[in-house]
Amino acid sequence: MNGRIFTIAGSDPSGGAGIQADIKTISALGGYAMAAITALTVQNTVRVYDVHPVEAAMVSAQVTAVLEDMTPDAVKIGMMATAGNVRQLAGIFSEYNDIPLILDPVILSTSGHGMLESEGLEILIADLLPGLDVLTPNLAEAALIAGLDDIDSPSGMVRAGEKILSMGPKAVLVKGGHLPGDNVVDILITEKETYEFSSPKIPTRNTHGTGCTLASAIATGVGQGMQLEDAVRRAHEYVHKAISEAPGYGSGKGPLNHSVILD
Repeated sequence: MNGRIFTIAGSDPSGGAGIQADIKTISALGGYAMAAITALTVQNTVRVYDVHPVEAAMVSAQVTAVLEDMTPDAVKIGMMATAGNVRQLAGIFSEYNDIPLILDPVILSTSGHGMLESEGLEILIADLLPGLDVLTPNLAEAALIAGLDDIDSPSGMVRAGEKILSMGPKAVLVKGGHLPGDNVVDILITEKETYEFSSPKIPTRNTHGTGCTLASAIATGVGQGMQLEDAVRRAHEYVHKAISEAPGYGSGKGPLNHSVILD
């Protein structure tokens, strides 16, 4: 077991996304998973029915208890749900700024359900973004954070990533899974280099929790001492294989197979 990885996110009772996907991903890649829950969701593969945020004080208590004792090698943050939670986490990690911090900015669910208050997004941009090692937005999230129109090309992904990079994080991985075309292209933008990761697009409905899974896989790699480019490459390959071997559960967007083993 290599790497203590701390995930902070919402709970998905269907097991495909959120904390459940994070823990399975971290474990599959050889890490030790720790978790703090920011919200209880009512969801399945079809839709998100409801979200019940955990009070900010309780989120803070969970996170602080782990940080004071377990010393994570990397932290992944997913759904935060409320402005209060964003504010608390920004304050905490400003004091633990030596721990690599990866954020998957969960703003909307795939079905369009709001997953973060508008005030929370403002605090995320102002207070949390500058302390991040990696931000992993999808196209809609990248456009929203960068203040741009819809992103419809790889060049648009780079433009959005560069704009977000100027707002403080050390790296931005813009996920291009929703672009048309035969390949899934993710683009990593850093101050020195831009890297492209591509794999054949799989015609499937089984994509529930891909963002959570990718960010957790990146955090695991970083926590295990991998260079960021290598951690992202392994994470991209892991998600591709997990989609290709998805079990087909549920009647909507089914979960991935987090038990896959990379060659």
